[in-house]
Amino acid sequence: MKDQNNDDYFEKQSPSTLRSIGGLLTFSTILPLNVYTTIDEMAKLTWFWPVLNGLIGLIATIIAFILTRFLHFEPLLVATIIYGFLLIINGYNHFDGLMDFGDGVMVHGPPEKKLSIMKDPMTGVGGIATGFIVGTITIAAFSSLINYAYAVSFNILLLIIVAEISAKIGLTTCCISSQASEDGIGKYFIKYMNLKNYVIGLIICFIISVALSLGPGIHIGLLGIIGGAFGGALTALLAKKHLKIANGDVLGTSNELGRLFSLLAMLVFISMNFSTLI
Repeated sequence: MKDQNNDDYFEKQSPSTLRSIGGLLTFSTILPLNVYTTIDEMAKLTWFWPVLNGLIGLIATIIAFILTRFLHFEPLLVATIIYGFLLIINGYNHFDGLMDFGDGVMVHGPPEKKLSIMKDPMTGVGGIATGFIVGTITIAAFSSLINYAYAVSFNILLLIIVAEISAKIGLTTCCISSQASEDGIGKYFIKYMNLKNYVIGLIICFIISVALSLGPGIHIGLLGIIGGAFGGALTALLAKKHLKIANGDVLGTSNELGRLFSLLAMLVFISMNFSTLI
């Protein structure tokens, strides 16, 4: 997640919850909302980010439904289109952070050296390999999910929403588990995350995920959220080991790993209970 220090972007506006929500969506996606507010006002709603990301998941689910139900595309093709859509609508910010993080953790040396490598605009082998590994496994996971949708029920496509909610659960989990860097935008999201808001956001996401997975089984949605939290916690652990602190690139990584582990957790449950789901 590259730092954006353009003060015009964060032009002071009359603060309100709706403006903060619009500002957060404008900041984190390429949706043409053009709602601008201060970084502080946006960051105060970091705990609500997973719920907002469910809207992105909903759009992805609609696309997947059209491609599978009406056009009968092959699962791998649908999965690639869906993953590409998710990367594009997020402006590649999180994926860019993942690649920068991959470069940093693969370098030998002190945290200062690793952080300087992450800020380098050039992407190295570590970043490319990390992006390739996470990207291909994520596409394969989406493909498996869509295969199950064909075999069992198209209701399984709703788990795409759960995975996107869980991606941001990964981010908020990383925020609550990390020490912020002294510079960059990422520090604001970490600063405004606290345990109370984290738990509130987690409970809301649990409820939404259970509702979305009523057809395939409520345990699937719960496991999806837990998988997302695991991805965020794992990212925070790696960041503490290699960098001591967390910045925007670390938070972007937690988003991508949160989605990946959410999908894997749900797929494990589906595969183990496939005979009962048919």
